[in-house]
Amino acid sequence: MANLKSSKTRVKRNKKREVVNSNRLNAVRTDVKKVRSAIAKKDKAEAEKAFKEAEASLAKAKNKRTIKANTAARLVSKLAKALKKLASK
Repeated sequence: MANLKSSKTRVKRNKKREVVNSNRLNAVRTDVKKVRSAIAKKDKAEAEKAFKEAEASLAKAKNKRTIKANTAARLVSKLAKALKKLASK
């Protein structure tokens, strides 16, 4: 248990940040799933719309340091590759 006042403050702040980061990460996962399901349905318009949302949420999570920069880049790259493959068919 924290003894110093600053330590107690950090514990409170960390709990709040954990909730925010968890919500942001869940939003990113949901957006990525929407893109993947649209690609699986072969719905090009829906997939492109969902991709833009996913790309934006990944960028925001990366900038807020909820996820690592390379992870965000890798996910965007994989989704873009799958979307391009769908568009070429």
